[in-house]
Amino acid sequence: MVNHKSSEKRIRQDALKSEKNKYYAKTMRNAIKRFRETTNKEEAVTMLPKINSMLDKLAKKNIIHCKKAANLKSSLVKHINTL
Repeated sequence: MVNHKSSEKRIRQDALKSEKNKYYAKTMRNAIKRFRETTNKEEAVTMLPKINSMLDKLAKKNIIHCKKAANLKSSLVKHINTL
């Protein structure tokens, strides 16, 4: 059991932050999944900037690593080129 009021507050804040981070990470994974399931190139091209923006924001907030974001963006562009 924690003895300090600040420790209790930190635990509460960390729990809220982890819930938000899980939500944003899951949203990103679902968006990438929908992107990879598309077979229409025009639709994929319109989806790509939104997903790239999402990945950049998550990397900036340290929800995902910046190199993971770069690898995902690269693989998404390769997917468009194969369509």
